[in-house]
Amino acid sequence: VQLQASGGGLVQAGESLRLSCVASGGTINRSTMGWFRQAPGQERTFVASISTNGESTWYAGSVQGRFTISRDSAKNTVNLQMNSLKPEDTAVYYCAASGPVNSDVVVAQFASFYNDWGQGTQVTVSS
Repeated sequence: VQLQASGGGLVQAGESLRLSCVASGGTINRSTMGWFRQAPGQERTFVASISTNGESTWYAGSVQGRFTISRDSAKNTVNLQMNSLKPEDTAVYYCAASGPVNSDVVVAQFASFYNDWGQGTQVTVSS
């Protein structure tokens, strides 16, 4: 599938953004979905993951309690609500889809688990 991420922008610390990732060319209903981010000069790191049924989620410790991942199967979309943004959240954010999984509760933090990646959307948080 092709993934298109959007919703990034420039905000001040403490503000919110909502990222969306729309899939085309196939369904993501049987895929675990994830968000990753990459800051300048750093490696890509895990942010959040959601299972196929949406009932299992997993977050990086640095975003736990501030970010919420969700999915809308009817719209073939996964979202990332980001609240209380901090300057250290500044990065390019990528959505990712795994191959078909047999369990409804699988979440994953490893980039190698995911097959398809979006092009990224820039999030910049000023202090």
